[in-house]
Amino acid sequence: MKKLLEIALGVVTSIGGYLDAGTIATAAAAGALFGFDLLWVIPLGTLCAICLVEMSGRLSAVSRHTLRDAMRERLGFDFFVLTLVLGLVVDVSVLAAELGGMAIAAELLTGIAFRWWALPAAVLTWLILWKGTFGVIEKGVALLGLVTVSFLAAAWTLHPPVGALARGLVPSLGAGDRFRYWFLAVAILGSLISPYLFYFYSSGAVEEKWDESYLGVNRIVATLGMAFGGIIAMAVLVVAAMVFHPNGIRVERYEQATLLLTAPFGRAGFYLFAASLGIACLGAALELALAVGYDFAQGFGWRWGQNRRPRDAARFALVYTGALAVAAIPIALGVDPLGVTVLSMAFTALVLPFVVLPFLALMNDRGYLREHTNHRLANAVVLAVVVLAFVLAVVSIPLQILGGG
Repeated sequence: MKKLLEIALGVVTSIGGYLDAGTIATAAAAGALFGFDLLWVIPLGTLCAICLVEMSGRLSAVSRHTLRDAMRERLGFDFFVLTLVLGLVVDVSVLAAELGGMAIAAELLTGIAFRWWALPAAVLTWLILWKGTFGVIEKGVALLGLVTVSFLAAAWTLHPPVGALARGLVPSLGAGDRFRYWFLAVAILGSLISPYLFYFYSSGAVEEKWDESYLGVNRIVATLGMAFGGIIAMAVLVVAAMVFHPNGIRVERYEQATLLLTAPFGRAGFYLFAASLGIACLGAALELALAVGYDFAQGFGWRWGQNRRPRDAARFALVYTGALAVAAIPIALGVDPLGVTVLSMAFTALVLPFVVLPFLALMNDRGYLREHTNHRLANAVVLAVVVLAFVLAVVSIPLQILGGG
């Protein structure tokens, strides 16, 4: 009964925690510009995320090590430092995007410019980390994130054409501005396969003292939670394709994105969007800040754990405090949160091979995982998606920047 409850809570919180600023921004931009054409990217990225999250939980349950700890132990300290630096740059930029999403949500509700909400957003996130336990962060905030199911309700209300949906699920080369098409494909993949997801999940498995008896729980939670989260991400794209694309509206500011829910739900949709954006970004900001703290503490052998009091894991707490302070700076200076979000998602895809390939090496190490190593199919799926995202990122990001996108 206890494990059934954990499965139910794990699936529900995964749904509420999977959608964040990156997913909302990239899916909305893709639907507005290309209709349903980029719908196929979301199932592809979600499948990869399912595999990686399941692997990270399996690694921790079997080895009793977190992913960062295992990398340092098996691949050496020098390699760990390289991945730490790359991960830090990406995580702090994505954290800035999440704080920006929270600030925009506050601006929508109050009319006060988002830059003035950057510091309060960072302080709120820090207070929850400082005072809360891992369970509060993982389950409490993520449960609030179920408000994002409103995007699924909106997609249902708008009755999208089945034929167009089916065509959107078939990969295509895109029409019109192909550079922007592939750039958005990369950004969507980056939003769905952010490394902090599996680092955070791995650390959570150790915090909750998982062992091999939890392998079934892990598989179900990773599969159903990520899958349902992916469905909500698809709903965002579908609503954008129905609301924006026929009218030629490009989503260039978060304020425009409120139409995603005001079109089907009227004034109530405005508040639903603000709540969805704010809560989703808060949940992601908490996980990102923790992930940065986990990375340093686990790699350098410091005491760590969200269930510890800050004074008992002082360096761990100092790192996530510093990450929040740095991430708040560009938003406080007025840098456009939507631009930060989309570009940080694309750069996430660019660094994926440096994070995922050593992870796959660990997952195929029989000395570490014994009979619980990866199946060939899981290796093939993850490798194919990560290589695709990397190649597309290498080609599309420079062209998009040079083109003024």
